[in-house]
Amino acid sequence: MAANMKLEEKVTQKTTMSGADMLIEALKAEKVEVIFGYPGGAVLPIYDKLYNSGVFHVLTRHEQGAIHAAEGYARISGKPGVVIATSGPGATNIVTGLTDAMIDSIPLVVFTGQVASNVIGSDAFQEADVVGITMPITKHNYQVRDIHELPKIIKEAFHIATTGRPGPVLIDIPKDMSVLEAEFDYDQEIKLPGYQPTMKPNHLQIRKLVEAVSQAKKPVILAGAGVLHANASEELRTYAEQQNIPVVHTLLGLGGFPADHPLFLGMAGMHGTYTANMALYECDLLINIGARFDDRVTGNLKYFAPKATVAHIDIDPAEIGKNVPTKIPVVGDAKEALKQLIHQNGKPADTKAWLEQLNNWKKEYPLMYKQEPGTLKPQRLIEMIYEYTNGEAIVTTDVGQHQMWVAQYYKFKYPHRWVTSGGLGTMGFGLPAAIGAQLADPKATVVSIVGDGGFQMTLQELSVIQELNLPIKIVIVNNQSLGMVRQWQEIFYEKRYSHSLIPNQPDFVRLAEAYGIKGLRATNEEEADRVLKEAFALNAPVLLDFHVTPDENVYPMVAPGKGLHEMVGVKL
Repeated sequence: MAANMKLEEKVTQKTTMSGADMLIEALKAEKVEVIFGYPGGAVLPIYDKLYNSGVFHVLTRHEQGAIHAAEGYARISGKPGVVIATSGPGATNIVTGLTDAMIDSIPLVVFTGQVASNVIGSDAFQEADVVGITMPITKHNYQVRDIHELPKIIKEAFHIATTGRPGPVLIDIPKDMSVLEAEFDYDQEIKLPGYQPTMKPNHLQIRKLVEAVSQAKKPVILAGAGVLHANASEELRTYAEQQNIPVVHTLLGLGGFPADHPLFLGMAGMHGTYTANMALYECDLLINIGARFDDRVTGNLKYFAPKATVAHIDIDPAEIGKNVPTKIPVVGDAKEALKQLIHQNGKPADTKAWLEQLNNWKKEYPLMYKQEPGTLKPQRLIEMIYEYTNGEAIVTTDVGQHQMWVAQYYKFKYPHRWVTSGGLGTMGFGLPAAIGAQLADPKATVVSIVGDGGFQMTLQELSVIQELNLPIKIVIVNNQSLGMVRQWQEIFYEKRYSHSLIPNQPDFVRLAEAYGIKGLRATNEEEADRVLKEAFALNAPVLLDFHVTPDENVYPMVAPGKGLHEMVGVKL
């Protein structure tokens, strides 16, 4: 009996450890494979414990780089990206990334250091009200004020970040909380009565949608990033083929349905294809699966899907009816909803005439650009990258003209290959995001396509790429300007190019060499073909500086205040 008592004591005994040790053990329990961060005074106890922890840490060269790298990692791996930043400026430097992740539904767990509990509120050195600053731009945030609560807080943070509509969760840790000791119990059950995301949709709403499809003549599916977050690409394809319904994508939804599929119409919105936009304008049933009805997709709401019955499948009930009146709301996970729709196998709509009309539009109004011998058109550059990678690369971008050209001309055939900043439109995103993407999928070909403007916002992360020998191909679409700003100034501001032209660029090839990375340059299509061939033959990082025609614009385009049917630039 005494032996049994000793065994029971051993089983029930909890380990006492510091807050920093708790954090490390919690990360291991959550099977975190990589942390992106930057040390500083308030997180020194945590970094001290990281030293011999065995947890892989990537020291980015700026906190913005850390959080964008974590976003890239999360998008490709499907796991939450983890970030550590110190107090004050360390924490405020990640605000952009938190906002980006919040609006694009990217799961992150971010740990920020804070000044010691006894000086909070005294304007202590490197103090900032991180909880107040980040409350509107996180799914949830915490400040640890009781060391006994730390294990529960971390466990809740990972749960909240990855369930329902994903998003960033921040934990602010005062320095003393990293040093104080308490019992570590990570087996507690998560109890969040106010947070119970709806996964399975209401059966009656699914039936309403099935009936609406059977009566439709011109149905169309608008597929957003929710399809990718739910890993529902196969279900989307099965359902679209079963019901013979064409599919349009949002910017962030690209890859959720094969771009080479006959039912795919392209990307919709401000720079969407003619066929995709006209499908949304003319349809009589619009089935939105996991998209926010963002203004860049809808154009002027007065003219958006004016003839359609709108059905909206979304895991976030706050999005349904927010921008577009919705007759058939379906709250739930996209995968679960599509499974139910497939199982119902309702009578398909008679879409023969509708698909003929759409195919005629595809032929009459394809994406196009004018070739000019001796130059390098940015559209052609993207096509060449697509050809060299067979459409199988992971592609990250910054924001601007090059982003839209990639969305238009790189035909994403597979899910989780497209990493870009959508809702916030963050310059400087593409390069660090490529770091996270490559670490998430080490065997993948990763191409970071950036503008000459955005690249210079986070170029210091070249140091990380060289240090880790990540074979990322960095493609600079160099038009010596802030391209999208210049385009708007040309069209809407009578060519008054106020501070958008950058003729005096650094020598990007020599810059790459300064970081120990091979640099190549091309100024025409023939040279581009040669340097792309050389770059993709190397299992090492390469920076490619492509000097493209500087005055090229992104078309088609829907001007602000116009409807999707009022595109310009659909013909040369």
